[in-house]
Amino acid sequence: MTTTDAATPGGISGGTAARPEAQRRVLTVLVVSQVLSGAGLAAGITVGALIAQDMLGSTDLAGLPSALFTAGSALAAIAVGHISQVRGRRPGLTAGYLTGAVGSAGVIAAVVAGKPVLLFAALFVYGAGTATNLQARYAGADLAAPAHRARAVSTVLVASTLGGVVGPNLAAPTGSLATALGIPALAGPFLLAGAAHALAALVLAVWLRPDPLLLARSLDLRQQTQAAAPTPCDSAPASGDPAPASGDTTAVPARLTAPGPARRPGLVLGALTMILTQLVMTAVMTMTPVHMHDHGHGTAASGLVIAVHVGAMYLPSPLTGRLVDRCGRRSVAAASGLTLLVAGGTAAVAPADSVALLALALALLGLGWNLGFVSGTAMVTDALPLATRARSQGMVDVSVAVAGATGGLSSGLVVSAAGYPVLALTGGILALAVLPAIAATASRDLN
Repeated sequence: MTTTDAATPGGISGGTAARPEAQRRVLTVLVVSQVLSGAGLAAGITVGALIAQDMLGSTDLAGLPSALFTAGSALAAIAVGHISQVRGRRPGLTAGYLTGAVGSAGVIAAVVAGKPVLLFAALFVYGAGTATNLQARYAGADLAAPAHRARAVSTVLVASTLGGVVGPNLAAPTGSLATALGIPALAGPFLLAGAAHALAALVLAVWLRPDPLLLARSLDLRQQTQAAAPTPCDSAPASGDPAPASGDTTAVPARLTAPGPARRPGLVLGALTMILTQLVMTAVMTMTPVHMHDHGHGTAASGLVIAVHVGAMYLPSPLTGRLVDRCGRRSVAAASGLTLLVAGGTAAVAPADSVALLALALALLGLGWNLGFVSGTAMVTDALPLATRARSQGMVDVSVAVAGATGGLSSGLVVSAAGYPVLALTGGILALAVLPAIAATASRDLN
């Protein structure tokens, strides 16, 4: 059964029906940009920990790169959310990807110069690409009807699959290219990351028109005006802003962020679901290439495992979106916790020389993240009115990014002290915390 009403404070009723061609165009452009940015994101993930381990000569801080670019994504989430709130999704996402490209160039410079401090600063900036890649999912939902919102989110997420699978497998070829250019081989994937993020920014800047958030506000404002103003003299928006000019459905004043309908329940549960899945996924994913490297596996093997993981993070999205819309947000969120538990247990018992079992564990880890992220995103978007949506979504993603940074930073310390199996199993058990949170909200109809 469909889990949201036809008209909610968190979205426009009939907005997509009024502009189906606009939603199709928006999703098409977002898909192209996500393919590009997914390649850049996955390439950096594959070798970030290995670069830190090589430069510092220790496993203790191997999780620091993941923590830094995840922490950087927290700051970027605020900035992208603010720009999107004021100017629209197009300038916000474009600025985020350009910042990620600058960070990629900084990583390459740091590796060439052998400067760990510069490396860490550049990784922080590189995190903007991660934040923007995730924020793009909200843009896909801006024009979606509530009953199809999770499917719109999943369409954007699945677009990262192609780039995310191809990116890690280009670690070895880009390493060879880097060597030919006189750059250390481990910096090669960041050549790909910089180019991919820059191209994603270009695609959005040129083709993301109309801006989905501004158009959604325009349609929502028009509906409110029609509903609240039966006579011409009463038809002005409650906020005092003039209605958009005829024929310009995206020209919504930047200050059209005045208090609108109150948010609905589901914001806290949705945020918590994403926080837990991000923390567990980042911790285990970050240390898997290091774990494999320490047991004699090369970059190609770890790249394959990460490619499988990233594919599992995004490829199931169309099915997940349909499940969330049909079976309910909470049900799929609960499934994410159970899947992450199985993933952690599988990684903990997998022999270090078994690439197949590690790939299976990382695939389950990615699937658990996908279930939690799609359901959590749908809950958060359902709960937020358009007037404050972009800014609030940015703040939610800050919490998600901080959780990821915590997982990345602590993962190296846990592995150094207790080993990779302990890290994987602990993460799986921690993911089950979503279940009591769901039970605590069972009295409300969040679905």
